[in-house]
Amino acid sequence: MHQIYVMSDGTGRTAQQMVNAALTQFEEHEIRVHLRADIRSEEQALTILQEVVQQSGILFHTIVSDELRRLIIRESKIQNIETVDIMGPMLTTLSAYLANSPAEKPGLFHQLNEAYFNRIEAMEFAFRHDDGQRPNNLHKAEIVLVGVSRTFKTPLSIYLAIKGWFVANVPLILDINPPSELLEVNPKKVIALYTKPITLAELRKARQMHLGNATGDYARLDHVRKELNYANRLYAQHPHWTRLSVTNKPIEEIASEIIRHFAKETKKIGDVK
Repeated sequence: MHQIYVMSDGTGRTAQQMVNAALTQFEEHEIRVHLRADIRSEEQALTILQEVVQQSGILFHTIVSDELRRLIIRESKIQNIETVDIMGPMLTTLSAYLANSPAEKPGLFHQLNEAYFNRIEAMEFAFRHDDGQRPNNLHKAEIVLVGVSRTFKTPLSIYLAIKGWFVANVPLILDINPPSELLEVNPKKVIALYTKPITLAELRKARQMHLGNATGDYARLDHVRKELNYANRLYAQHPHWTRLSVTNKPIEEIASEIIRHFAKETKKIGDVK
């Protein structure tokens, strides 16, 4: 059986996929692929090279550190190991074309890729948990927004999701108890949104006109005051919720205040999740 080694200072997934893609052209051979990931030191690299020698294998590697890559190339020549440097020629070409040196940060591609998919997952979470949907999952959220209608809960959820936060929002409806799951959530997660009655009434009037004036008392100032008083009474019952005014603030500013609040937590991940 032929032995192929894949060495990487990151996850090695990219190199492994490239090797596997090439191997589809050699189906008649028995081949075993050994992945060696997170290789960051000379000792680790030399140990793997010795293993390749013992197995009479060949080596493919994606090492971004120039120093470690030179070591592998030098030792491979000494040990007579057939070696394919996947990353080196690419970095050299890009460095010459861009007139700049590579960052030489192992696993950087994986980190960027992981961050991208985390944002996608966060956005999907926000959509699935918008406007009080799936309250049984509130404990999975990093941030829970509560407030009466037109306090920007949905746009805030989406904006924060783009930043990678897992956000759910729960509407407060006059004289209707909020879902019991909200009261069981870690209070440090909850952001209680409020605004001035006149400002909210104006926002609702604009919404009402858009809907053809078919929303009843929705935009009446006395009704708006009742809703806000109801929300404030609920907030008073939960003093550990963080109250935040959204009056005359753009979404970006409100979101920044929320992020700053969580950034102040010394154990953000442990406390929020």
